Amino acid sequence: MTRTHEALAAETELWQVKYLNNGVEQDHRNIKRITKPMMGFKSFNSARITLSGIEAMNLIRKGQVKGVEQGSIVSQAKFIEAIFGIAA
Repeated sequence: MTRTHEALAAETELWQVKYLNNGVEQDHRNIKRITKPMMGFKSFNSARITLSGIEAMNLIRKGQVKGVEQGSIVSQAKFIEAIFGIAA
């Protein structure tokens, strides 16, 4: 075991949680609903880029981005305008 692995093992706590994946599955439910009608991607790269954009918008909508308030459409629009230089 390398020094990095030993330090990580010493700092890592093992959680015995039976339903740990439920939160992840519920979080992706909205993304699954959006992507289901568009499952005919032409290439892996186009699917990767599209799914990354959908995930990013979901994070912004949920308020998981610093400086963006959850539920504040004005805050979300200002963030998107700052990032992409377009009015949302």
